[in-house]
Amino acid sequence: DTAKAMGMKIQLYNAAKRYNEDWIFSNVNYNFESGHRYAITGPNGSGKSTLLQCISGAVTLNKGTCKWLLNEKSIKAEHIYQYVSFCAPYLELVEEMTLEEMLRFHNSFKPFIENKPVPEIIREIDLESAKNKKINQFSSGMKQRVKLAQAIFSDTSLLLLDEPCTNLDTKGIELYHTLIEKYGSHRLVVVSSNDPVETVFCDSQLHVLDYKPH
Repeated sequence: DTAKAMGMKIQLYNAAKRYNEDWIFSNVNYNFESGHRYAITGPNGSGKSTLLQCISGAVTLNKGTCKWLLNEKSIKAEHIYQYVSFCAPYLELVEEMTLEEMLRFHNSFKPFIENKPVPEIIREIDLESAKNKKINQFSSGMKQRVKLAQAIFSDTSLLLLDEPCTNLDTKGIELYHTLIEKYGSHRLVVVSSNDPVETVFCDSQLHVLDYKPH
């Protein structure tokens, strides 16, 4: 893992988010640090994805603050995207591209870890036979492997995974665990999920329902 992956911290102070009049969560005081793996858990619709998106800088809080620090230096909210990889079933891939084109395109704005060559990544996610196929011909499970690859192989300090095993079969789930083990050790990893198979390696849990306003 590269030096860029070290020393990432996220600090939530009294963090709260609402949509219209409905508070999704409030008064979240929590610290996330590199080298640890966190699970955000809770039933469907409880706000797991919303909290993950706030941590990613994509969604702003209504109250409180989210601070990002790299080696104790503050990162501005508008720059945080450079340090973040995000994997979620609702994120779109460029369907008109082949797998190889898609990964090269992604690599042009987010360098891959250890400057890993695209063919090597395709081999690691076991999609060599599909490298020249257009993404729109992929099954949902193959697409999910590609989404995992572009997140996990990006050279970022912060790896955010929202229900990462969606559409994956047993082999796909094994691949997910292998990739996290191999490329997640020094990074800050946060998984939003209520499925234990996706969060089994996490050493801390944040339950969204604990932060529901009464």
